[in-house]
Amino acid sequence: MIYSDIIIDISHEKLDRSFQYLVPRELETEIRVGMVASIPFGNGNHIRKGYVVGLSDEPKYAVNKMKAITGLCSDEETTESRLIALASWMKENYGSTMIQALRTVLPIQEKIKAKEKRRICLNIPVEEAKKLYEELEGSRCKARARLLLALLSEEPIDYTEASQKLGTTPSVISKLTEQGVICVEHSEVYRMSVDGDEMSREAELPLSPQQEHAVSVILSEWEQPSPRPVLISGVTGSGKTQVYMKLIEQVIAQGKQAIVLIPEIALTYQTVRRFYGRFGDKVSVLNSRLSQGERYDQFKRAKRGEIQVMVGPRSALFTPFSQLGIIIIDEEHESTYKSENSPRYHARETAVKRAEMEGAKVVMGSATPSLESYSRAMSGEYALVRLEARYGERPLPKVSIVDLREELKRGNRSVLSAQLKEALEDRLNRGEQAMLFLNRRGYAGFVSCRSCGHVMKCPHCDVSLSEHNNGRLICHYCGHEERKPSKCPVCGSPYIGGFKAGTQQIEQVIQKNFPQARVLRMDYDTTRAKGSYENILSAFAEHQADVLIGTQMIVKGHDFPDVTLVGVIAADMSLNAEDYRCAERTFQLLTQAVGRSGRGRKAGEAVIQTYHPEHYSIQAAAVQDYEAFYQEEISYRTLLDYPPASHMMAVFGACPEEELLSQAMHYIERFVRKVHQGEDLHVIGPAYAAVGKVKDIYKQVLYLKHVDYSCLVDIKDKLEKYIEINSGFRKIYIQFDFS
Repeated sequence: MIYSDIIIDISHEKLDRSFQYLVPRELETEIRVGMVASIPFGNGNHIRKGYVVGLSDEPKYAVNKMKAITGLCSDEETTESRLIALASWMKENYGSTMIQALRTVLPIQEKIKAKEKRRICLNIPVEEAKKLYEELEGSRCKARARLLLALLSEEPIDYTEASQKLGTTPSVISKLTEQGVICVEHSEVYRMSVDGDEMSREAELPLSPQQEHAVSVILSEWEQPSPRPVLISGVTGSGKTQVYMKLIEQVIAQGKQAIVLIPEIALTYQTVRRFYGRFGDKVSVLNSRLSQGERYDQFKRAKRGEIQVMVGPRSALFTPFSQLGIIIIDEEHESTYKSENSPRYHARETAVKRAEMEGAKVVMGSATPSLESYSRAMSGEYALVRLEARYGERPLPKVSIVDLREELKRGNRSVLSAQLKEALEDRLNRGEQAMLFLNRRGYAGFVSCRSCGHVMKCPHCDVSLSEHNNGRLICHYCGHEERKPSKCPVCGSPYIGGFKAGTQQIEQVIQKNFPQARVLRMDYDTTRAKGSYENILSAFAEHQADVLIGTQMIVKGHDFPDVTLVGVIAADMSLNAEDYRCAERTFQLLTQAVGRSGRGRKAGEAVIQTYHPEHYSIQAAAVQDYEAFYQEEISYRTLLDYPPASHMMAVFGACPEEELLSQAMHYIERFVRKVHQGEDLHVIGPAYAAVGKVKDIYKQVLYLKHVDYSCLVDIKDKLEKYIEINSGFRKIYIQFDFS
């Protein structure tokens, strides 16, 4: 016997309420997750429709009290049913509850009240209205007369305008409406995420021969019986976006829709301008800075088929398009495509699965593809298309690597090397623009005592506090703040201060050395407000500043033709991270940074400042040699059984009680070794996570590595059941993370 879990109304805010029904024998071979089913519901057994969200061979309560499904509506497949089927796949492959998966793919859980526009119109002939006006003008009904006169001169009138400019009260409007003199028209107005008035249409640039070839190869792949996902590997400035837009044109011409994923909110501004310039109001955008009403309206427009292109970060993947034709993942290597919340899905694999379910295509692009994607392209799982030259045959920037150890020997203690300072002065004299970036936010990295070495840490999280300009120490994990001490709280030494290598400090150095320079800063602190990304980037694009200083968000995907210098203040800060991907991310970051320079007609230059000039990731980034980096890095991954050479699952445990957490993670490790005793499974840990405590919650992790992904999924399934039946885990929050 099969039992199905069914959700009655997915638009309701309580998504976590499902009901279990019997599946009749004749439907057992047909039913699947995501289907629309007819079911008896309520005391009156009214037949309603619901979505199948789960199937099981175990009843949750007495079978003799359980109602049965009356039928399957196989001809009524909806956008929601396909997304629910996707949620079921995510639950199985990434480890989460069905509720968590549903909340991910159906993010708008409650209906937001529609925004309305009201207009007042005449409801009687003009001649009759003129006579009535004359009667009212001679009486004491001055307000009605004013409204009637305005309607005679300019019909219709906006309801709000009538109230503000004419002093018309609701009672006046109601009286004239009751008499049949006027009527009030209601129309729905969308809360728009894109201001079309600010977007100008762009002339379509002709494709270069290599871009034409790339489009031709991709279209040929699409004609295959089982088209593969396509990876476009192109150097920075090679024109990947133009290829995307050409492919989207093909899809729209077929009456289908496109999702364009971008990794950062900061990229939304330029990307949307380019897509809106090409496709006009067929384009909409999603990002986390939108209000719930704005997000709801964009999903509603997508569901109604009123837009063809949705641009946005990871969450845009679940746009409810009914005729999805293509999913494009720009800068596919970015870590922001991986969810940090359960289910910890990756947008890349989830996009491929959604495309498979809906008959759509997937195209990914990057100048620095992730090792996972590139290895799949090398094995033939993905189709690989290369763009090896910049658009317009523009040269790659000239790159210099500066050894900061040598700078220190020469007595230069500034954050700017002599070479970078000289190059910056040259650009300012020539009226050109420069970008300086650092992979750190705030005014300082950490505050420490030079006498005893004590570091000021957050009392709630296992991280150091960052010093900000106002003399406050702030934790960027939980928000804890405290005043910077004048003496070391451990030894009393007055020699306590910050390791000052933050964006604010760099800004001060630039202003001190180049007082004539106009400087903009773009980091966590300057981009909190809605619209702040757009304001900063548009100001820089319009030459309201000479130098843009910022964190990683400024060097990813932006295109400023007049930037001829990029300075990397501390290139190797990410090399020492507690992550096996640190070399890969350093290479990607530096390659992307270097690629921001010289994208216009003027030659570009980049200066990379580092304490590890000989490191292979830095050397390869300087010459934009992805292949050399890949071969070096994949050899290390293979040697150590790290992805993509092997698959890895992390089991994260969190609990406010440290001893209870340690005991629980120990039992998990013992259980894993019991259910899989082969030598092909590598178990590491349990150990404390990179940040072992956040907001007084302790965190530990257990790593499992295996060449077979399905083996890890099987262990995950058994672990979930083991945790569910053991009461000792009730205070432990467990998450699974696959890579």
